[in-house]
Amino acid sequence: MEGAPHMIGRLRRAALAVAALTAVTIATPAAAAGEVPQGDGASFFGGSLPLSAAPETTRLAPGVTLTSLRLGERNADDHWTVHVYLPAEPDGPFGTANTGLGPRATADRVAGALRDAGFDPRVEQVTSPQWADRPAGTLGWIVRIGSWSDQAEATAMLNRVKAAGFTGQARWTAQDGTDPQAPQQVHVVRVDFRQFTGTVGTDYGPTVNGTEPLTELATAAGALAGINAQWFYNGAPAGLFVQDGKILGSATQGRGGIRITGGGRHVDVDTYTAHLTLRAGGATAEIDGVNRIPGVVPNCGGVGGDQPTERPQHDLTCTDSSELVEFTPEYGTVPGGAGAEVVLDRHGRVTAVHAERGARVPEGGTTVQAIGESADWLLAHARVGARLGIERRVEDGRGHRVPLTPDTTILQVGPTLVRDGRISVDAVADGLVHEGTDLTFTYNWAVRSNPRSMIGVDGRGRLLLVALDGRQAGYSEGLGVSEAAELMQLLGAREALNLDGGGSTVMTAAGLGIVNRPSDATGERSLGNVLLVRP
Repeated sequence: MEGAPHMIGRLRRAALAVAALTAVTIATPAAAAGEVPQGDGASFFGGSLPLSAAPETTRLAPGVTLTSLRLGERNADDHWTVHVYLPAEPDGPFGTANTGLGPRATADRVAGALRDAGFDPRVEQVTSPQWADRPAGTLGWIVRIGSWSDQAEATAMLNRVKAAGFTGQARWTAQDGTDPQAPQQVHVVRVDFRQFTGTVGTDYGPTVNGTEPLTELATAAGALAGINAQWFYNGAPAGLFVQDGKILGSATQGRGGIRITGGGRHVDVDTYTAHLTLRAGGATAEIDGVNRIPGVVPNCGGVGGDQPTERPQHDLTCTDSSELVEFTPEYGTVPGGAGAEVVLDRHGRVTAVHAERGARVPEGGTTVQAIGESADWLLAHARVGARLGIERRVEDGRGHRVPLTPDTTILQVGPTLVRDGRISVDAVADGLVHEGTDLTFTYNWAVRSNPRSMIGVDGRGRLLLVALDGRQAGYSEGLGVSEAAELMQLLGAREALNLDGGGSTVMTAAGLGIVNRPSDATGERSLGNVLLVRP
């Protein structure tokens, strides 16, 4: 039978929830009938957010609010443990093992070796939730040792484990992504365009190739609020990036993204591909990318023979020895090196042909760099004074052409979280489930708890920018991807998309500065691009 203190705690949380829904516009399905499907008992949160304190709401401008929510509370059963890594191969060495989980037989082998070395390990099963393109089931098996309330004690045991010839990490169990009552700090900017006359759109620093702190970009723009946006690698955003109708970043073919038009008044979450074709007389060639280093494909998902795969693979870099890459003036200083290059003016006329790469991009024009066999093609077909045409086509998940109008912004990040009011995480198509047998990335990034940044639109057409803190034991643990999708659904989102997260998660508001707690020990990161609410 439930004890009195626990019953009082539940009644207190219920009262807080009722008070919160009366005072602010954050609503669970029960309080916002018709906006999102009713949650069920099988869901992570059970259909309602576990508020542990009354939300705090600040009005930033007419129609723009910032609401901070505190969910859950620290569980006395949470503890530090030693997570022992497994070898990638069944008979691989223990001393260089670096996979977080694996088959049961491999986990048993490591556990047996640990017992022989005098430790008392346990083998635990890890399951994954049902995703839109992958059924729920066993993801793999992990090996752990011990239980401590103090991280220092777990670290001391970890050092003993390493000295015995194994590898691993100290981990806080509340970040395993299995506890709906774990403490969470959530910050929500809600923009109601029935009252707000400003805009929501993207921004970046002086050049696309370079990073800047959100606070500096927001201050320079006089923004009311802002949040981090896309992944960035080698100093530039990764994934399709369209600003003011111009393609500034390469597509990760078929990955989730968000299209914003009307300054934020219209939002579509979908999957996107991009196809760019270079025409030289009657000859054509596919342009592999925009504003990225030729031959280097962050997150994979490219075109034309990328290795080891052309499928999206998040946080994996693919390569291609033969590529054409377009550079726009927004990129800044372009990479140099072997290959070929043409310089085009604003009319597409060739002003220079080079047998190496690295020329400055002319104002209003572009350059096209090539490596490998593509360099041979470019040198054979480009002549000074001739015109080269570039056809650009962006398509949504149904294969329909997306108009690149001057008010069109597209940010391809992913995965999708909520579609038509229902949780829809396309984990395989989005590259969260890597090809091969090692599912460590899926476990650490998609299943375990992490800081998350998200964007969505609710049933009343209000834009949502959400920052969830994580990786901070006892303060805010973070969520797995599916649980983050459910959070967005319970906040009222009918469409929602995951943004860059982890140490990049940051939110700022005018007059308040950074409103969340970034998880990096050094604080706020510099970012490739951001989303800003401008008056």
